[in-house]
This record gives sequence, structure tokens and C-alpha cells, in this order.
Amino acid sequence: MEWPPQAYADSLFPSLDKDNLLTLPTLPVHQPVWDLLSEKSDKSLKLQMVALQSSNLDLVDLTTLPKQITFDESNGHVMIEAGAVIEPTSHFIGPCFVGKGAIIRHGAYVRENSWICSTAVVGHCSEIKHSVLLPGAKAPHFNYVGDSILGGGVNLGAGVKLSNLRNDGGEVYLRIGDSKYASGLRKFGAILGEGCQLGCNAVTNPGTVLGNGSIVLPNVTITGIHDASSVHR
Repeated sequence: MEWPPQAYADSLFPSLDKDNLLTLPTLPVHQPVWDLLSEKSDKSLKLQMVALQSSNLDLVDLTTLPKQITFDESNGHVMIEAGAVIEPTSHFIGPCFVGKGAIIRHGAYVRENSWICSTAVVGHCSEIKHSVLLPGAKAPHFNYVGDSILGGGVNLGAGVKLSNLRNDGGEVYLRIGDSKYASGLRKFGAILGEGCQLGCNAVTNPGTVLGNGSIVLPNVTITGIHDASSVHR
């Protein structure tokens, strides 16, 4: 089908500088951006994470970090670039990646296949799983981010949850107006374009896509694909 512009990376993340020296995932160009989350994609986030483990990165020696920071590398490496700030009591499950200049705060939980780009923030008691935080994205306080992509300048208010699984465990559908379209994914959280601001305790239902500059007020639950600069009350 012909998806609306806000389904594609160039519309959602227009300021992303793909030619800089930051370590970034490759986002789909001719497919909707959520194709990155599909295990069927030849450039899935999981496959890119596997490739990243064998690349030449300037990584921190995990044994030099304070013992209050814990790691599980049973299924893949925890890759933390030099220059990242890692606070005590954070926990990491590999494979995962944290870029230089990123901040992982006290009590954060960074799970497998999470790609935390340079200058992104994972805050106190926030959990990230199989997701991308592009440069400057922030999940700073008591957030859950599962199977999602956050653009630069996105800020999640305290307690915001990006739900990634239907109650019945079925395939996630995307809503455009009154119509529903299959995503092909069983786990799919939210795609948040650049500059989206979500108020405290807001919730996105599985398969939510917000165009860049959108606003969700506190305590609001939202579903579907929405235009840039949309406001949800």
C-alpha cells in the first residue's frame, strides 16, 4: 500500500545527519521505518547489532567501570563508546550499544538490541528494549520504550510508556483514520518523529506513529498514525 509521508525516515527524522561520524543504525529508505524492527528485514535492528559487534569501535573496557554497574553478555556484547556517561546501578543486557556522549542514569535498564545513539538519555528507572534512541532523544524518568524508534529532540515525560504488545498477543495493526493496516509485527511500540513531546503518564498503544513536532498532553492514551505537529488531548 502507499503509506503516508510520516511512515518514512526522511519525513520523521529530516535533521538526521547520516554523513557525520556518529555510530548510527541504517534506517529503511524505501520501506516504512518500522521495517527496521522486523526480523524478516535484511537490515533489521538485530542484524545490524550483530554486525556492530565486529566493527572497529572505540569502546570502554567494562571491567574499568564501577562495580555497581552490571552487565549480562550471555547472548551478545555490551558496547559502550568512550565518552558515554554511565551512572551506578544501571544494568545492561547484550547485545546493546551506547554511543559517545549518551547518558545512562542511575537505575536504568538497557536491554538486548537497544541502540542508544550519541547524546541520547536513558534516565532513572527507564527501560529500553529492542529500540533506537537517535541523537538527542530522551527517555529520562520512569519510562518504558519497547520496539520503538525515537527521533532527535523527542522527550518523554515522567511515566510515559510506549506499549509494544497487544493484550491478546496478536499482530499489531496501524490505524489511519477509520482504517486498519497489518504491520507484520507482533511487537511494535511507537515511532516518534523529531521533536515530539509526550506529557507525564501518557501512553502510546502498539503501532503508534507521530509525525515530527507532535504533542501528547499528560495522561492521554493515543493510537494510530498522525501528521506532523499534531496535538493530542
